[in-house]
Amino acid sequence: MNPIFIFLVLHIVLDLIMFFTLKALFPSGLSNKIFIAIYFLISALSYYSFYKVNNAMQNRSLFSNASVNFYIGFIFTSLATRLFFVVLILMQDAGRLLIGLFEYLKSLSSENTAPETFIPSRRKAITTASAILAGVPFLGMLYGITKGKYRYKVEALKLKFKDLPQAFNGYKIIQISDIHAGSYDSIEQVAKGVAMINDQNPDLVVFTGDLVNSNKNEIDPYIETFAKIKAKDGVYAILGNHDYYGISSRSSEQEQKTYWDDFFSKFKAMGFQLLNNEHAFIEKENERIALVGVENWGAGHWFPKRGDLDKALPSNNKDFKVLLSHDPTHWDKQVID
Repeated sequence: MNPIFIFLVLHIVLDLIMFFTLKALFPSGLSNKIFIAIYFLISALSYYSFYKVNNAMQNRSLFSNASVNFYIGFIFTSLATRLFFVVLILMQDAGRLLIGLFEYLKSLSSENTAPETFIPSRRKAITTASAILAGVPFLGMLYGITKGKYRYKVEALKLKFKDLPQAFNGYKIIQISDIHAGSYDSIEQVAKGVAMINDQNPDLVVFTGDLVNSNKNEIDPYIETFAKIKAKDGVYAILGNHDYYGISSRSSEQEQKTYWDDFFSKFKAMGFQLLNNEHAFIEKENERIALVGVENWGAGHWFPKRGDLDKALPSNNKDFKVLLSHDPTHWDKQVID
C-alpha cells in the first residue's frame, strides 16, 4: 500500500474532528463564515500537498527541489498540528466522561430527579486553549520549512589533544554538513552562509555529507556560490547517505559510472576534494596531520554501508588523524568497536 495513502486517511479523520470541534466555537454569523473560509484554505493546501508529494513519489523526484520539500513539510506540519489538537480534545473528553460517571453514581443515592445528561459540555475556554497550543508548533514548523532553514549559526568548539603536532596548535577547521541543496530556493540566502564561513578565516573547511536530498542536479544552481568558500589548506568533502539516492542499484554499470562521474565533477567544480575511503595529508612547518574520509556507513539496515575505514587509513599509524564520517553510528559501530 502506498504510504502516502495511509497518511492521507489519517489526515482526513483528524481534519474532520478538528473542523467540527472548532466550528462549535463559531456557531453562526460572520465569524462562522470567516472560520470556514480560513479552515478550508488551510485544508485545501494540505490536500494539494498530498497530491504534489504523491506525484513526486511516482516520478521518483521526492526531495528533489524546494517546492516538493515544502509540500512534504506542510503535510507533516498539518498532521502534527491536528494530532496534537485531537489528543488535547480527547483528554478533555476523558475528563468529561469521568465527571459524568461521578455525577451518575452520585445520582443513584440521591432522591432528586436525575438530569437528562450527566456529561458536561465541552468548555469553550479549554477548546480555544487547545487550538492555540496546537497552533504554536504549526507556526513554528511552518517557519522552519520556509525562513528558518536560512538561520545559520556558527558554533565555536575548542579541542585539545596531547598528540597534536605543535605546528597545528590553534588550527581552525570549519565543518559544514547536510547542505541538502534541493531544500533551498534562494541563491542569495545560500551566499550569506558562504560569507559566514569565509568570515571565520578558516585554515581548513570540511564538508561531511548529504550535498543533495536525492539527485545530483539539485546542487547545480549553487555550484558557483559554494565555489567561493575559501580556506588556506583547501576544502575536503565526503558523501552522506542522501548522496547515494539518485541512482538505483539496479541501473546498469555504465549508467552508474556516468551518474557518479557527473556527480563527482560537481564537487570538483566547487573546489571540494572528495575523500571516498581515502586520506590526504595536511602539512605545516614540516609536520602533518592525516585527513581520513570514509564513504557513508550507517547502522540502520536501509542506510548505505560503503565506508571502508581500513582502506581510508594511512599506512603510518603514527600520524595524527582527523576522521570525516557522515553517520554518527559509524563511530560507535566501526571506529571504537
